[in-house]
Amino acid sequence: MSESETKTGRMTPSDGGSMVGMIASLQDKARYLDLSWEGTFEDYLRIVRERPQVTRNAFQRIYDMVISYGTEEYIDNKKKLVRYNFFRDEIEEGKDAVFGLDIPLMRLMNVLKAAAEGYGPERRVILLHGPVGSSKSTIARLLKKGLEHYSQTAEGALYTFRWTNLRDTGLASGGAEVFDSPMHEEPLRLIPPDWRETAIERLGLSSSKFRVRVEGELDPASRFIFKGLIQRYNGDWEKMVNNHVLVRRLVLSEKDRIGIGTFQPKDEKNQDSTELTGDINYRKIAEYGSDSDPRAFNFDGEFNIANRGIVEFVEVLKLDVAFLYDLLGASQEHRIKPKKFAQTDIDEVIIGHTNEAEYKRLLNNEFMEALRDRTIKIDIPYITRLSDEIRIYEKDFNEDRVRGKHVAPHTLEVAAMWATLSRLEEPKKHNLQLIQKLKLYDGKVLPGYTQDTVKELRKESHREGMEGVSPRYVQDKISNALVSDVGEGTINPFMVLNELEKGLTSHSLITSEEQRKKYKEMIGVVKQEYEDIVKNEVQRAISADEEAIAKLAANYIDNIKAYTLKEKVKNKYTGQDEEPDERLMRSIEEKIEIPENRKEDFRREIMNFIGAKAVEGKRFDWQTNDRLRRALELKLFEDQKDSIKLKTLVSAVVDKETQEKIDIIKSRLIRYFGYNEVSATDVLNYVASIFARGDLKS
Repeated sequence: MSESETKTGRMTPSDGGSMVGMIASLQDKARYLDLSWEGTFEDYLRIVRERPQVTRNAFQRIYDMVISYGTEEYIDNKKKLVRYNFFRDEIEEGKDAVFGLDIPLMRLMNVLKAAAEGYGPERRVILLHGPVGSSKSTIARLLKKGLEHYSQTAEGALYTFRWTNLRDTGLASGGAEVFDSPMHEEPLRLIPPDWRETAIERLGLSSSKFRVRVEGELDPASRFIFKGLIQRYNGDWEKMVNNHVLVRRLVLSEKDRIGIGTFQPKDEKNQDSTELTGDINYRKIAEYGSDSDPRAFNFDGEFNIANRGIVEFVEVLKLDVAFLYDLLGASQEHRIKPKKFAQTDIDEVIIGHTNEAEYKRLLNNEFMEALRDRTIKIDIPYITRLSDEIRIYEKDFNEDRVRGKHVAPHTLEVAAMWATLSRLEEPKKHNLQLIQKLKLYDGKVLPGYTQDTVKELRKESHREGMEGVSPRYVQDKISNALVSDVGEGTINPFMVLNELEKGLTSHSLITSEEQRKKYKEMIGVVKQEYEDIVKNEVQRAISADEEAIAKLAANYIDNIKAYTLKEKVKNKYTGQDEEPDERLMRSIEEKIEIPENRKEDFRREIMNFIGAKAVEGKRFDWQTNDRLRRALELKLFEDQKDSIKLKTLVSAVVDKETQEKIDIIKSRLIRYFGYNEVSATDVLNYVASIFARGDLKS
């Protein structure tokens, strides 16, 4: 430990150093200077020649920002999908991570890519549509946060300008020296549109890998100063730029309202379109003598401040009709109309989100046809893959966040299972139960069903994920269980399921008794599934002799290999060649209900699985095949269960020998499955009661 650290790990000033100095040592001064860069217009042109990407428009910048985090390609049910690492929220270590929405996010990225290429979507409002709590706001928040962070990197650098040396010109307020571009505009807009294309070509920027294109004109205030200065210099543009333009690095910030805006509609009586396009500064009218002087105008509406970046419209379809006209112009023409001024060019991504009810209202309103025509709708459904839903709750209820309480294994899993079931549509064919459909969607292998089955199931389910229970409801009920007094410092699946069921009676989004009844029945299905899970775990804990199960697996593989190849097995003890041990093979296969007439199929399936692993250069491990692993564990459990009378747990008296064996099982549950003393005892008592009822299959 250094001199500046105490035994508690806290930093302290060393050798008379000040506490302020200690804090100051944490500052990255080089980075601060880099982000505060200022230079002449000539300096900026050199930067543009070296890195033409600094002139990207908002769509190009956002698309490149997402891509900069990398992508992963994977196959899901014979379909190639792309996962964008950006949406894992690496900036804040997963705080706003989005799970299970790879397909909707691919659609969003396709829109952004087409817009970045200038193929049309850049003239549309991107509308995220889905049920409440489906991550629409999170996706918008991620894009805003990502853009803010990206603007602070070398790859995401962008620049704007300010007018300087204005004191003697009479063009700035109160004889001020400088006047910042109020909408943080691209410095190349200072090149008059008539010359711009030729200038870019002569600078060699049109033939570069990234073709520089600058569209639009200066905002009214900068245009006013430009005209005043060019007149002062008798049309000498070069002298004006050299004497009065200072280019600076632009860092986007939602808190500072620079390049990132958010608009949330209020009630209709209080909505004012100046919140979007800015308003007159009445205190400056006296100074300038007119309310049509652009210097007497505050360019602080959400469209103004979001220029060069992104603006989010929360519940966009609740906007007053007057606002919608501004929105249509901003999206289609990339222009806004501030009060008393000509149309002003903007460069920003417009993203809104809305829920199902508001969108249906849009469809039924003929006056909204123009908005529908200028909108690209991207459905953001609830998650329908169990493992992804579990990750949502693990993010909020992990060991770091839940202190002083033990979350028993499968507690979050059963909550996620119930939520996911509520979103699935009943299978129309294939003789499937809903719980089986859930498992297939989660990548589980069920006998008789293939990837084509899953593909067909998804194709026939048109509104899957657009209805059901929100993750927020589940999170609230898990929170209730965590703060309850029962459980001896532990919450278990039954506590959470009981909270979920109790909450259904007062759930505001359940509109019918039939729906409420359906959700309650699903809780029964989940309880049955949980029962199977813990029975399996206790069986595995009893038969957790790795050496014994590995020997059993090797013996079984030797026998089925000989059987399928029509060979004999060498007896390790006698050295004699013998017929494959049919009795051993069937005793294992029967544990997972492989019928006599399907035994050959199962044996070939295992051999094919071993062969596939060999082709991949991987060694076969009995644990990698779920069905074989389950069969072996059940066989070993069957062989060992008589050595421990688990039923005796529910009786008042347990002998010393049995107690020792129970303690061993409990320690295995704690070591291998994540239980603590209380939850391991609870689950053993629960499974013991099943033994006592005789429910456990031999």
